[in-house]
Parts: sequence; C-alpha cells; structure tokens
Amino acid sequence: MAIRKELLEELKRRREEALACGGRDKIEKRHQKGQLCARERIDILFDDDSFQESGMHVDHAAGDGAEAKRMPGDGVITGIGNVDGRPVATFSQDFTVSGGALGRMHAKKICDMMDSAGRLGLPIVAINDSGGARIQEGVNSLSGYGQVFFRNVEFSGVIPQIAVIAGPCAGGAAYSPALMDFLIMTRKGAQMFICGPDVIKASTGQEAPIDQFGSAQAHASVSGNIHFIAEDDQDALAITRKLLSYLPLNNMQDPPHVIPATLQSELDEGMCELLPEDSRHSLDVMQVIHRLVDGGDFLEVQKEFAKNLVIGFARIEGMVIGIVANQPTVKAGTLDIDSSDKGARFIRFCNAFNIPLVTLVDVPGFMPGLAQERGGIIRHGAKMLFAYAAATVPKITVILRKAYGGAYLAMCSKDMGADFVFAWPTAEIAVMGAEGAVKVLYKKEIESAADPKAKEQELLKTYRDKFASPYQAAETGMITDVIDPGETRGKVALSLRYGLTKRVTRPPKKHGLIPL
Repeated sequence: MAIRKELLEELKRRREEALACGGRDKIEKRHQKGQLCARERIDILFDDDSFQESGMHVDHAAGDGAEAKRMPGDGVITGIGNVDGRPVATFSQDFTVSGGALGRMHAKKICDMMDSAGRLGLPIVAINDSGGARIQEGVNSLSGYGQVFFRNVEFSGVIPQIAVIAGPCAGGAAYSPALMDFLIMTRKGAQMFICGPDVIKASTGQEAPIDQFGSAQAHASVSGNIHFIAEDDQDALAITRKLLSYLPLNNMQDPPHVIPATLQSELDEGMCELLPEDSRHSLDVMQVIHRLVDGGDFLEVQKEFAKNLVIGFARIEGMVIGIVANQPTVKAGTLDIDSSDKGARFIRFCNAFNIPLVTLVDVPGFMPGLAQERGGIIRHGAKMLFAYAAATVPKITVILRKAYGGAYLAMCSKDMGADFVFAWPTAEIAVMGAEGAVKVLYKKEIESAADPKAKEQELLKTYRDKFASPYQAAETGMITDVIDPGETRGKVALSLRYGLTKRVTRPPKKHGLIPL
C-alpha cells in the first residue's frame, strides 16, 4: 500500500522544523558572536553524511496539548556518527532552543544516548552550551542532572568521555563535564563556574570578575579543570577529532595502533646534542619528546597547568602511547601538588584504556616548602605512586638525568612495576642530589681540608661514581640497560612491541583506595 502524500508532507514538515533549531534569526545572532549552532558543530565533528540522529522528534510538550510551547528536539541533538571512519556518540546542546536549558526530556535524550554508547562501546562527545536547569520544570531538572551524572560515573573507564565547553556551563551543569575524561573549552563565548560573580559578591562580598575563575584561561592555567583551550568552535572540534585518533572505542579494545611490519632502529645522533654541557643547566624535555615520537607529533594535554610535568599522546613506530615527563625548565622539574594530580589522573586514564606509558625522568625530588607540606604534598604525591603501581599496561621508563629520592619511585621505577627501565649515561640515581649528600656525609672532611672547594669537587665525583651511577643501578638489576641517548627511540619502540602482549593478574577486589 502506497504511503499517502499528506503523511510524507507531515514528516517533511516536522524534519524541517527540527533542523531549523530555534530559527534563522537566533542562528544568525550566534554567527555574529563567532559561535556555531548545535547542528553546525555536529557537521564539523563527523565525517560527511555519517551522522544518524536519534530523538529528533522528542519534545517536553508531548501530551500537554496544542497550547504548550514546542521546543524542537527539546534543546539537544543526539546521535551517532563516524570520526575518521570510527563510530562516536554525541549530544550537542542547542542554545537557540530555550537557551539549551535542561529539563526532563532533554535529560532523557542525553541519558538514552549515553546508555546506547555504553551498550555499543562507543566514545561519547558532549558539546555543552546551556543556560542551566529549566526552572519551570523544578525538581525534574535536578533529577535529570542526577541521571546524567550517574551515567558519567557508570561509564567511566568503560568508554572515553570528552566534553566540549562551547558556551555557558554554570552551576550543576558543570559537574557532568568535570566527571568526564577530557574537557575542551573555547577561549571566547564559553564560561564554566558553580557560582557567578553576583552570587560570590552577595555571599562573600568579594569582587570576582568572571575572567579570573570562569574563563578557559583560568580553568586551564589555575584550577586545572580543563585540558585544552580552543580558539573557537572549529578549533575545539578539530582538537576533539585529534584526541579521538589516539583512543580506543572502549576499554575492551586496544588503541588504534598502526604498526609497521618492521621497526626502524637507526641511531639518532641529534638526541645527544640536546644535553647541556653543564649538568646544572636545564634540559628541555619537549625537545626529547619531539625526537622520540613519530614525526614529532605530540598532543600535549593540560599544557597550561602544572608545567613542571608534561603529559600527552603520541605514537612511536605507529604504537599509541601516553607520555609522562618531568620538565626541568619549570621548577627544575620537581613534583608538586598540582603536577602529581595531573600525572596521576592521566596515568589512570591510559591504564583504563590500554594505552602504554612511556615515562621520561629528570626529577630532583618533590617540591620543598611550607605551602607544599601544609597543602598535602604527601597525599598528592602518593597519587603518583598509586597510579603507576596500579597500572597494568606496558610501562617503559627512560632516566635522562636526575632521579632522586621518592620522586625516582614516583616516576615509575622498576620497583613500581616498570617493565623496561633505560638510563642515559648522564643519569644520576640516588637518595638525594650529590651536592647535598656530600655536604651531609663529608662535612668534617671538607672543612678540615687545605682546599675545601677542591676537596668538595673530588668527593662529588666519588659520590656520583659510587652512589649515583647508572651502572651501579644496572649492576643491581634496578634498570634494564644503560643506553646511548641516540638509541632511545629504537629501544623504546622494541620494548613497546614486546609489551603489547602483556597480561597481569591482580588480587580480586572491588577497587583500590587511591589517596584522593
């Protein structure tokens, strides 16, 4: 039986209404502000003609009669599409429809999509652009947020979750992104906070400009709440696509390795040239990373936060890796409260999604100081120890120069479960730095010498040879090998290849208790 013409016309009308979002005028206002609408963002995120929408006709007014205000799609677009040929689920809040405010059916669409993503094993990209809870729906809005938060937690470590903050994200709305794995925020047009300037002023009397706490720059560099700053919507979605290229679809899959049949192991003479002649001068670890990874292509995560530790994704001989590296050019590469939190969270993400870890070590210790001690450096530093010890993915460590005290352990020593540990000849592995140790151990001998400075230099060499040499660590089996810096890429690549078959069984338990 042929479908009646009027039925097809009704279907066409409803589709056009949904595709029009809040109307041409509202979309144009977005464009004037340099922002895209929800459907335009989806078009940029996904491969051409691959997006399959679900819930297009959902509306909070269903059953409330013809007089009820209609909201196309109830202010959020949900569906599945392909990113570089791999399926990804999404929801994109539509600010042109009632300010993208969340109500009962809006939340139901999001939850249904998250359930589908969990069931199908697909990453989810959440594009946040909402005025917050729909006040007129009362407790139903609060309930909707709770249902979304529950699913953020339920699927944590099961599917990658990426949040794009492309507009306002205030109050309870901020907690869903905070529960996700990576947050990308646009520099212009986006804000994220729990209490706005007016509430802060009324509650505390403080003047608090939004740029100081709710902007992308503030969240990237001060609070550490976000992982990437994007210049605009297009840039945010390009970062999202790049990030997805390193991630598996779910925790049951391996990352998207592209492994060649044979490994290249040529000596990289340029790696040696990166080392400063004076060991007291800083080594820029970014230069090491760019020589180590394929094509120098490194996606740094949380670039603006806790810069004394560098984290991010790359490939070595086609194998996806997560890199954790001390940055000696910032705070001498010490581990402090913020860098410990930054590193531990990244390590746990990589472990959850089967991404091997490569650790580059040049650390003089944990940051000293009253503020650090009172701030809980012991508790925060223990997160690094916990994260590495709990990780069962392949772990390769390269000690470039300094590796002192507890920070040596916190940067994934063999004792913390590293599968392969390599050291450059410049490495110093010891309880503490040579200068401090010599002054403690040989104080009287130096003071009584005819030439104290010469004696101190003599004892420094003796200490380094006897107590801090990488060969001493190699002799006791604490490192796998001492290598020429030029061999680093080849050694790490081979170790990664061997590590791909790694299997570890741990004692049965509900979960470990990381010192949060």
